[in-house]
Amino acid sequence: MTPTDLLWLFFMLSALQPLLRQRWLEAARQRLIARIERQRKSRVILLVHRQETMSILGFPVFRYIDVNDSEEVLRAIHLTDPAVPLDIVLHTPGGLVLAALQIARAIHKHKGKVTAVVPHYAMSGGTLIALAADEIVMSEHAVGPVDPQVGQYPAASILKAVAKKPVAELDDQTLILADQSEKAIAQVRDSVRELLADKFSENGKADELARLFSEGTWTHDHPITYESAQGLGLPVRNDIPPEFLLLMSLYPQAVRRQPTVEYLPMPRRSDGAPAPRS
Repeated sequence: MTPTDLLWLFFMLSALQPLLRQRWLEAARQRLIARIERQRKSRVILLVHRQETMSILGFPVFRYIDVNDSEEVLRAIHLTDPAVPLDIVLHTPGGLVLAALQIARAIHKHKGKVTAVVPHYAMSGGTLIALAADEIVMSEHAVGPVDPQVGQYPAASILKAVAKKPVAELDDQTLILADQSEKAIAQVRDSVRELLADKFSENGKADELARLFSEGTWTHDHPITYESAQGLGLPVRNDIPPEFLLLMSLYPQAVRRQPTVEYLPMPRRSDGAPAPRS
């Protein structure tokens, strides 16, 4: 084999390596999902959004909940017997309210137990989906408010800003934004109340939580910790099964530069000896 042939072989293998690695990850995820479903006798559905990088140009592509996601999740639910429990794994910054609400209503109506698993974070629309579940198993750090955004601004902030000025000083575009904001908040508040109504026998508790989550109580990126969710009375646990954490490790963030976090990927014990691996 000539040096030119070796060079071409090297370039071909280099070009195929990302594809082969992706195929391996997909196969590993499918095997682990099947194992979890056997263990828990459930249907496992993942809604995972990572920042992806284009293979040639190298610029980031941000993913979020869209109608394609809702179609796929609804299809998975329709393929599941109503009595079979659902485990929906959420790792998302949020997205379209319409799509998130479609998913939330579908799992809310599912007759079998629905568990929302939040290994790292589920913000905005991800929180809306988690609230629809019978139980939330979350890390200690991460869900967020569901207050709607109109354009680039929080709807609640638009209404507060408009309320501080006389109507005569506001232009038509601002008034339209305010009208849309008022409707968006009312719609999300009613949706959250709908999803929580059957979880609280206490009068007014679902209304109180719907208001807290939808009316701009916190900034949109404010993390609601496990302790905060527990204090609000939500059905939460923090004992995430290790299989779900392992599953998330099979959704690596695309990296094209030197990593910003680095460590030896093995357990460590306090006595310095390597921990046994399962």
